[in-house]
Amino acid sequence: MKKLNMLYTGLVIAATMSSAHAQMRIEISGVGSNQIPVAIAGFANEGVAPQKITDIIKADLERSGAFKIIDAGVISDVNNIDYSGWKAKGADALVVGTVDALADGRYDVRYKLLDTVKQAKISNLDKAVTAQFTRLSAHLIADDVFFKLTGIRGAFSTRIAYVKQEGRNYQLLVADADGENEQLALRSNEPIISPSWSPDGTKVAYVSFEQKKPVVYVQNLITRARTVVANEKGSNSAPAWAPSGNKLAVALSKSGNTQIYTVNADGSNLQRATTSSGIDTEPQWSADGNSIYFTSDRSGGPQIYRMNPDGSDAKRVTFGGSYNISPRISADGKTLAYISRRDGNFQLFVLDLATGQEQRLSDNTDDESPSFAPNGKYIMYSTRAGGRKSLAVVSVDGRVKQRLTTQAGNIKEPTWGPFMQ
Repeated sequence: MKKLNMLYTGLVIAATMSSAHAQMRIEISGVGSNQIPVAIAGFANEGVAPQKITDIIKADLERSGAFKIIDAGVISDVNNIDYSGWKAKGADALVVGTVDALADGRYDVRYKLLDTVKQAKISNLDKAVTAQFTRLSAHLIADDVFFKLTGIRGAFSTRIAYVKQEGRNYQLLVADADGENEQLALRSNEPIISPSWSPDGTKVAYVSFEQKKPVVYVQNLITRARTVVANEKGSNSAPAWAPSGNKLAVALSKSGNTQIYTVNADGSNLQRATTSSGIDTEPQWSADGNSIYFTSDRSGGPQIYRMNPDGSDAKRVTFGGSYNISPRISADGKTLAYISRRDGNFQLFVLDLATGQEQRLSDNTDDESPSFAPNGKYIMYSTRAGGRKSLAVVSVDGRVKQRLTTQAGNIKEPTWGPFMQ
């Protein structure tokens, strides 16, 4: 957890200079198929810590749609469990834990995941954390429960970034995946768009108009240092990190029509990748680094293509509908998410690349900026409802939907951060 702690420490320090206090409210609809019944006991003595561990774990697991949560009250003696009694109450698994204040000011957070059928321990964690990491410890426990019971890595301890706009005030914000712990990375009177996480989760690339034109920056979230990556003639836009973390793909109009280039993360070694007569933009690397997906109108209208990183062997990927943009590829390379215009509505779709099967995941009419969770099971995007933009999350099967809203401002341009090592 050393790198993870460094990142969170850096963000907490940055937040003390300028914090964003408005937190998001989450509305959940739908459930996953075959929900797993889990009893969650209140962690004994958790009142000594600044965050209620149990509430965060419950909220994480409920939000996933994968679990039926059974309230287990508080179990003080976690070493003597009535397994058959909890099985009789319908629980296949039981979460128990304790929190103790340590003499050095830290908190000892202990947790066990128990199998009520086999009457055995499935997993356990024991972490001594400072006050600022109590929330993170709860997310990590939820991640462990999710993984041990579904076989899929949990993403509750990951971070998201997004842009909040109130009038002419633009803020690039970073938060926990549940929208809590919101912290300011950049504030500007000019638009901020297209944030993109580095693979190690310590930096964000984005486009800022503070120079009265779009310029691509990379910002270190720990030191807050910024680097200009692309400030060529014309528009500089759509940064996307290569999985190696040492270069980005960008869209530049320096030679006329917007085309795709690659550039080192320090702004050196700019190389052109596409040379079409149309507009090529919105590059996105595949997780293996062997392909770049992008949007192009070379066929007459905007569609999504895949090419080699050097621009060779470009092939069209989307054929449903006449207008498909904003490609995002899942970590396993099997699913493409994108925004498609159908009947005048801009909606989130996914495409199974093996079968060519499309699925619409949104019932809204103005969706933008999809971003996969690092485990590939959920997609976050921006949508408009009630005259304002907010964030939404949907499972890739369309069953579980969430809406994240604030009391004021438009929230848009979301990007879901990576797993932290």
